[in-house]
Amino acid sequence: MKYLVVLLAVAGIVVSGMALHVHYMDPSQAPPCAVTEKFDCGAVNHSRFAVFPPRTFDEPATGGQHIPIAAIGIAGYTLIGAFALAGWRWLAFQASLVGFLGACFLSYLEAYVLEKWCIYCLWSQGILTVLLVVTGVLLATQAMRTKRLIVER
Repeated sequence: MKYLVVLLAVAGIVVSGMALHVHYMDPSQAPPCAVTEKFDCGAVNHSRFAVFPPRTFDEPATGGQHIPIAAIGIAGYTLIGAFALAGWRWLAFQASLVGFLGACFLSYLEAYVLEKWCIYCLWSQGILTVLLVVTGVLLATQAMRTKRLIVER
């Protein structure tokens, strides 16, 4: 089951890498995912919320010390995969929970502030949801096994 977590983490790294590619594209070029007026990865990945910390309204897109959110996603997925491979289920679950909550906040920004959606962000949200469920199941089964061993002794 830990290999499923690693496989999902690798899928998340790929999706975040594609979002990072759009982030570094020239904003004047139409990104490959500009599907409709509501689905536009270019608009989302070039918004002031596409970096951490978010840019101020008067700050230019290239100014300041900011980390792209997609790069943070790549680092997070890498941590989740590494924790799962090492057998650290609790840390994999906690990292998945933090990633899930962060993606929920970003989905909120897309829905109510930007009013545009990024296909890659939605894929990432789905992957993080599955990761959270799988790592939670792994953690629960480990707890049940431990409890069973204690009762049997």
